[in-house]
Amino acid sequence: MQRFLRRYFLWFIYAAFVIMVSIFGSRESFFFVSGNLGSGKFLLLTAYLAFLAYSIHATKRENFFKSVMSVNRLWWGRQIGADLYISVFLSLGLIYLLEGSLIVTLVWLAPILFFANLAILPYILLNYNFILQHLLS
Repeated sequence: MQRFLRRYFLWFIYAAFVIMVSIFGSRESFFFVSGNLGSGKFLLLTAYLAFLAYSIHATKRENFFKSVMSVNRLWWGRQIGADLYISVFLSLGLIYLLEGSLIVTLVWLAPILFFANLAILPYILLNYNFILQHLLS
């Protein structure tokens, strides 16, 4: 039992994060779909759930920290990590532009830095119509 808790500890933190942003940081629910572009949200939700499921499966198979350390020893591993964090900071920039608040952006900073796309995708899903309104106007 202790091994299970240690292995999945980050997932418990992640679950708490998703619950908290669903309650306090959203303009709509994960499953709310409206308008002509609602099918895009359904596709995004499907991709998110598949990515989440695969990430949990990977946790079952390998230790996250050992894997990252192993990958970071490779030139391409460091390049992929840099590429990922460029997109992470671009996503934080998007959050700042949409929210207009440095405080809200800083609240999203820690989860996004740690969970990367597993934190960015919930933000997009929970604010999908708001984001579309800003991008299409």
